[in-house]
Amino acid sequence: MNIEYKTIKEIGKEKLQDLFLANKWDSGNYPDKLQIAIRNSSAVYTAWDGDKFIGLVNVLSDGIMNAYLHYVLVHPDYQGHGIASKLIKLFLEEHKDYMRRVIISYPESVSFYEKNGFKVAPDKTTLFLTNLKT
Repeated sequence: MNIEYKTIKEIGKEKLQDLFLANKWDSGNYPDKLQIAIRNSSAVYTAWDGDKFIGLVNVLSDGIMNAYLHYVLVHPDYQGHGIASKLIKLFLEEHKDYMRRVIISYPESVSFYEKNGFKVAPDKTTLFLTNLKT
């Protein structure tokens, strides 16, 4: 497996949709919005196996103090090979001088993010207000 890592924001909506739906993420059901969201991200790190789009990390940032990992996805056929960790490492390296680098995680993924340097903030609570209108 020869994985190539790129920092690009222009990704075809079909490729985005395929990756998100392969991971059973609802965002894949909105490919037009998803493509715009990725394009509008502060930074995007991607993984490719030839021309096959297999992984993505996108960053939302204020440009100096806070950077948030929003999506961290690797195609299920490629999981377990260190691809997500490499994408996160690219993010951490580029944003090393920021005060905060943040990920909101599902409980079952906490240990993965801890292995990649993140720590659970016991004094913080995550809140969401989700609008699913298309």
